[in-house]
Amino acid sequence: MHAAPDPVILVTGPTGKVGSAFIARLLAEPRFASWRVRALCHQRALPPHDRIDSIRGAIQDRAVVDEALRGVTHVLHLATSKETPDDAMDVSVKGLFWLLEGCRSSPGFRQFILIGGDAAIGHFHYPHPVPVVETQPHSAYPGCYALSKVLEETMLQQYFIQYGLNGCCLRAPWIMEKDDLRSHLSFGPDVFGAPRWCDLVDAGAAAEHAARGAIPVLLDPAGAGLLRNFVHVDDLVDAIVAAIDHPRARHQLMNVCMDEPIDYARLGDYLARTRRAPLVPIRERYHSTWLDNSKAKFLLGWRPRYDLERMVESAWTYHRTPDDPRRIWYPG
Repeated sequence: MHAAPDPVILVTGPTGKVGSAFIARLLAEPRFASWRVRALCHQRALPPHDRIDSIRGAIQDRAVVDEALRGVTHVLHLATSKETPDDAMDVSVKGLFWLLEGCRSSPGFRQFILIGGDAAIGHFHYPHPVPVVETQPHSAYPGCYALSKVLEETMLQQYFIQYGLNGCCLRAPWIMEKDDLRSHLSFGPDVFGAPRWCDLVDAGAAAEHAARGAIPVLLDPAGAGLLRNFVHVDDLVDAIVAAIDHPRARHQLMNVCMDEPIDYARLGDYLARTRRAPLVPIRERYHSTWLDNSKAKFLLGWRPRYDLERMVESAWTYHRTPDDPRRIWYPG
């Protein structure tokens, strides 16, 4: 009788913030000592490692995907395309389709984990009068990225129904690492993500706010501090690790986020108190959203470690070295 081969997990998007953090975690954990990583790389490459096999190519190329899936037991699907209409459907629909087709026909395949996004429910673009749970209907905001998140979740669910494929979707909001939160709150042109605060005030005011380290305080249309969901990359990796081969993860969609969304007003107050930062209220059309993470906590035994204070302190105490510049690899 032959022993079962050691597990091999294919990671798409392995060089991004989640992929690189997950791979480092898997390689370091004794639980995964016998596992190998298959990395499907496109624009960038991973450094050499004796437990990582890298394949270069585009996920929309079926031959590349078939090669990447050879001997694979698990898939962690992270590859995505932001507001790039020329690529969005190829990456998010065609690429996912080839992955799922290959997985369902492989006798040695065990589990598919998709990292979804709260763009699928519109996050702060639409009113959410009650906490958002996983049964809420999809409601993508305008643009191809949010649409792609809806299509990914829907396609994976259909493979559960049509073929009984074992897998789950971990739906994450905006994923933070390093000094991302600090850069998000910049009035300079280097602002990370949206809103672009420098575009919401005139150029002179933006320059003045940036020079004195002012913090934007995003308010909803009624003038209250806006609630927005985040997750730290370490907490998301914890959830991924918890979901691997967990029987209660089978066919589940789970929100993975902080226990409470960040309140921009409370965030501003904290930074004014701890960093003496001046505050600039900005009222916008966006709506507060509370993403409910109870299901992931109940099914996986997972708990997020980051709250508002820890998220702020980790961002404000992070110091970039010359070999760790901020780079934006895709628009949106």
